[in-house]
Amino acid sequence: MTKLSVNINKIATLRNSRGGNTPNVVQFAKDVQEFGAQGVTIHPRPDQRHIRYQDAYDLKSVVHTEYNIEGNPIPDFIDLVLKIKPTQVTLVPDAEDAITSNAGWDTLKHKVFLTEIIKEFNQNDIRTSVFLDPSLKQVEGAKAIGADRIELYTEAFAHQFSLGNKDAIIPYTECAERALQLELGLNAGHDLSLDNVQFFKENSPGLLEVSIGHALISESLYLGIDNVINMYLNKLK
Repeated sequence: MTKLSVNINKIATLRNSRGGNTPNVVQFAKDVQEFGAQGVTIHPRPDQRHIRYQDAYDLKSVVHTEYNIEGNPIPDFIDLVLKIKPTQVTLVPDAEDAITSNAGWDTLKHKVFLTEIIKEFNQNDIRTSVFLDPSLKQVEGAKAIGADRIELYTEAFAHQFSLGNKDAIIPYTECAERALQLELGLNAGHDLSLDNVQFFKENSPGLLEVSIGHALISESLYLGIDNVINMYLNKLK
């Protein structure tokens, strides 16, 4: 079975929009694990507009499944990861002002930089994953820099799939097969949803983990709102 890691950034966004501690990020992480999620993902950014660095520390003691911290390996991020020592660090080349991740690494251009960072994380027993576009040469580059896993950036697939273009899976399948040949672990994430995740899994041999946040939280609002409204109505009878 492919593991589900729930990205809880959106819970922090909702909390920060109002101030206070509702919804409680730490409690939410506890709950998603209780409900069956096999991992918790966070992606702290320098401006701390959703997940804050303090959240990363607070979550360390409650994530008993797999703890995955994503981010651009700037010095503050590297220091955070080395102090917390999560199960996995996923390296993402997002700009400081990016709304969300929008590209994978060029593992050839940044080979020396990434090799040094991955070596440091591996020496501290932290599994490394590198965020990649679905390109065979980038998968091979990830092997060369010593990464344990790759995470395929799935936005392009998700968009084309929503338009009915199932052939959009082809480069992902090819990369999955190459990762297997190279003995690289395979993760995936970005815009995966209830509509497309099964098809993606069925066509991605060796898929170990998906990280899903925005779609999962949005779907939960719709699929859970009926229950909550009726709970309020019962209270108000």
